[in-house]
Amino acid sequence: MRRLSARTEPRRPGRLRLWLRRARRFARPAVLAAIALVAFGVGALAWWSGLPARLAETVQDRIVAASASGGLTVARVTVEGRMNADAAEILAASGLAQGQPMLGLSPGTIRAGLEALPWVERASVQRRFPGHVHLVIEERTPFAIWQNRGRFALVDRAGRIIVRDAVERFADLPLVVGEGAASEAGTLLGVLAMYPEVLRRVTAAVRVNQRRWNLRLVSGADVLLPEGHEAAALERLVALHQENQVLDRQLVAVDLRLPDRMVLRPAPLPPEQPEQPEQAPQRRTRG
Repeated sequence: MRRLSARTEPRRPGRLRLWLRRARRFARPAVLAAIALVAFGVGALAWWSGLPARLAETVQDRIVAASASGGLTVARVTVEGRMNADAAEILAASGLAQGQPMLGLSPGTIRAGLEALPWVERASVQRRFPGHVHLVIEERTPFAIWQNRGRFALVDRAGRIIVRDAVERFADLPLVVGEGAASEAGTLLGVLAMYPEVLRRVTAAVRVNQRRWNLRLVSGADVLLPEGHEAAALERLVALHQENQVLDRQLVAVDLRLPDRMVLRPAPLPPEQPEQPEQAPQRRTRG
């Protein structure tokens, strides 16, 4: 009868078996890398040797199909840099779908699709084998809300329209009004930033005849700026405000279009109410 010991020692695998276990873990990635390398080599050979385009395309298609069978397919898509753009729109514009062959993707085509989106300024595409596609986008920065002919749009600093819908959540941005206001807003707001005393009172900047600006103040007054000399005019306005608090007075307009004078148009006084004649108290009589 065979005797069992109280403690049996596990049998140690030999060196060959350990090597085979480790090799098995790296076998699939190595095969996939080899397929990708072969595809690159065949493409380069076709280009250098001048193979017929149809033949080279057929060979490439077969290699892409073989790589997909070996597991080189899109399994995961990640996006970096998204803040305002819609995730579903990004995926749709990329044209990516689970199961697509990784070697069949065109990063240039994917990038062009992403950069066609209104929010996307620039994009890049990274293929991370065996099945990960990483998209990096740089969004346009909202700069102002543009009102023109009764419609609102969100624009960037260059005046390019980002979106026309759902601009309410950007209500804290400056409002520019009129034809040509979007493309010139960056220059005006850059000048206004040097005069915070005026800027914090401005509710809208109105482009007049695509030549110059009017500033609508919180008080309801309009500041009429000269064409091309906004900084000098604002300098005069700030100096006058420091002396007379003109920005807080009830005015219709402050006309700064002439360099040697400033015209203030006061708000009209409310009409006087006619005095009501005093009525004598009526005496009650007994019937």
